[in-house]
Amino acid sequence: MPLIAVIVLTVCVHTAYAGGRVAVSLLAIDLGAAAATIGAILSLFAVLPMLSSVAAGRMIDRVGVRGPMTVAAAIAAAGAAAAYFSPTLGVLAVVSTAVGSGFMLFHLAVSNLVGAAGAPADRPRNFSMFSMGFSVSGFLGPMLAGFAIDQLGFRNTFLLLAAFPLATFLVLLARGSTLPAAGGAHAREGRRRVTDLLRNREIRTVFAVSGTLSMGWDLFSFVVPIYAARIGHSASTIGVIVGAFSVATFLVRVVLPGLARRFGEWRMLAGAFLTGCVVYGVYPFATPAPLLVALAFVLGLGLGSSQPMVLSVLYNTVPPGRAGEAVGVRNALVNASQTLMPLVFGALGTALGMVPVFWTMALFLGAGGWFAARR
Repeated sequence: MPLIAVIVLTVCVHTAYAGGRVAVSLLAIDLGAAAATIGAILSLFAVLPMLSSVAAGRMIDRVGVRGPMTVAAAIAAAGAAAAYFSPTLGVLAVVSTAVGSGFMLFHLAVSNLVGAAGAPADRPRNFSMFSMGFSVSGFLGPMLAGFAIDQLGFRNTFLLLAAFPLATFLVLLARGSTLPAAGGAHAREGRRRVTDLLRNREIRTVFAVSGTLSMGWDLFSFVVPIYAARIGHSASTIGVIVGAFSVATFLVRVVLPGLARRFGEWRMLAGAFLTGCVVYGVYPFATPAPLLVALAFVLGLGLGSSQPMVLSVLYNTVPPGRAGEAVGVRNALVNASQTLMPLVFGALGTALGMVPVFWTMALFLGAGGWFAARR
């Protein structure tokens, strides 16, 4: 199966994930849930991925990507469709768990597949293309969810989102035989321990940088829809705001390989951190929709430049046959952030309002920028 076809299938699954996060948060608001409750529900997108990413990565190293991708698409489709039948807070918890877990498994498998495609020199380009696909679905999912909620209602929106991973599932049933079925010999040798990976200083650094940037990304997807809804913007407008972020991540990834050659990875990472620090510092003072869209776009330019280089460096550093496990460890850290940040910032937002939430994240990213600049 060509790489571009794999990326298209990934776009379909990620559309349900990105749109589902917006739809879940807006439906929870519509049902009268407090910010802390919404944070708890959204954290379920990441709880099982946080706990199972390492084991899932090892399984993918052992059995290959075909089966995990097919199962993951089915789980995501079933999870998104559940809210069509019962749009309640309890079912939203099920939706978050299923869609988040399905996307995690699919993402791990495809990351392994993209990293193994071509020569090592091709990885920055391949991961840039892969990340551009995420930018497309990151734009399409929230936009689709926002406009569908206004035009079709919440139940039909979830059914529409479920159609995307369902299409991926059907394609994999028909053409999945063209994907690798089993892992390499390295994946079946000896006992595997995460501490073996963590002894590598470069891998530890990649994990730390990835986790901190993930906090900035997660705050945007969680807090900005709530903030925009509370100051009176419609679901369609919120979809445009979140979509502007994804458009920016797509545009910066088009030119990312050239930028990386010119400035180097650490300068670009420092720029990503400091851009996030500035944007979150001024966000709570912005209320007009055009300004919110502009700030989301600038934030997307900064944060969107980091992920492809992180994945490329990680894949080049890990021992043979352990790429899935290493990406699983990274995903566990990212999902720990996605689990804890909505809970922490939801409670903080309920108690003190949104300004401390934005400013706390600005401080985290500012500290990360200082660390990256020193490197």
